Amino acid sequence: MTGHGSKFGGKMEAAIAALLSQRNHEEAAVAAGVSKRTLNRWLKLPAFQSAYLQARRAAMFQANARLQQAASAAVSTLLKVMVDASTPAAVRVRAADSILARGNQGLENEDLVARLDAVERAALAKTPERG
Repeated sequence: MTGHGSKFGGKMEAAIAALLSQRNHEEAAVAAGVSKRTLNRWLKLPAFQSAYLQARRAAMFQANARLQQAASAAVSTLLKVMVDASTPAAVRVRAADSILARGNQGLENEDLVARLDAVERAALAKTPERG
């Protein structure tokens, strides 16, 4: 999307960055140095939509990576709350429930990934090689 050889000009790249960082389209247009009308027109262009979606995915990928980095500390916090006798019982129960629920979600996700992998392997095995 950005950098040398980009099919977008600097203003379009700035608009995508502004769309990711500003609260609304009006503020994004101002930050990018274009009119709201221009930004709205660009948002209707398939190539711009694609680049914007790619940028949003990259931003979410980075955010998810940060969440995963914090997961160990979050689990430690839940465990401390759960076993701390001075913590109100309702809070300890909520922490325990959260730990169990997330643990179950993790198992379900692993099961789904394993099943999807098996389906993909089976589909590939049935596909005749082309050469």
